[in-house]
Amino acid sequence: MTEIGKAGTFTLGERRVKRMGYGAMQLAGPGVFGPPKDRDGALAVLREAVARGVDHIDTSDFYGPHVTNELIREALRPYPEDLVIVTKVGARRGDDGAWLPAFSADELKRAMEDNLRNLGLEALDVVNMRIMFDAHRPAEGSISEPVAALAELKRQGLIRHIGLSNVTSRQIAEGRGLVEIVCVQNQYNLAHRDDDALIDELAAAGVAYVPFFPLGGFSPLQSDALSRVAQELSATPMQVALAWLLQRSPNILLIPGTSSLGHLRENLAAVDLELPADAIAALNRIG
Repeated sequence: MTEIGKAGTFTLGERRVKRMGYGAMQLAGPGVFGPPKDRDGALAVLREAVARGVDHIDTSDFYGPHVTNELIREALRPYPEDLVIVTKVGARRGDDGAWLPAFSADELKRAMEDNLRNLGLEALDVVNMRIMFDAHRPAEGSISEPVAALAELKRQGLIRHIGLSNVTSRQIAEGRGLVEIVCVQNQYNLAHRDDDALIDELAAAGVAYVPFFPLGGFSPLQSDALSRVAQELSATPMQVALAWLLQRSPNILLIPGTSSLGHLRENLAAVDLELPADAIAALNRIG
């Protein structure tokens, strides 16, 4: 069995977690909306992840909505003492599945109550504030009001730590001026490296960086280049992309998601893949 601790650990809030975690988003239905096609299969994936040593699960109550949190509660509660569950607030789903902003103080309080109820928790380890000025990419604008609202919920003991998602460097600086920020969750991968300088800055400050969409937005040529490297290493493209991220910076925590047991095992095995210098050079040229 793969030892996911081989990739080391990094601090997330007051805990140290293994750098290979699991993202629950794909356990919901198509478009992250509605129930899964195979509920028993989704429960099996969650249980297998924890059985193989995953101690960091990323979720949100707007996945489904409510679906992934209910699955996590059913599969894993009572939770292992070392399991860190990270959720997100700041969005809601329309009746058609649209992603809509929801970061007024009242909306954030209701979202917290939903997360606590559906996960079966009295307090949340880490809550990421998803900034929704643009649903698909970071966009400038002050985040002081929603961050202050989360900070108040933290003072009430409902949140232990706060993170940010879909944010710019300026917004991170603004957030850190208001409350401790323990992680940042943005899109970053071989082909999308806008956060290169930010990752290094956060690493120096001891703040975790959690990239999503490790294979998102690749062009056909970039995909071909990744596939060639993967073939040379007798690995899958996803494994190579994850291994590159693990070797990119020690503060990167991975949360690859899947609803397949086979893909889960392949993803976790990426911690065993040590990329040689020539492979890293070839991969770096993809961006």
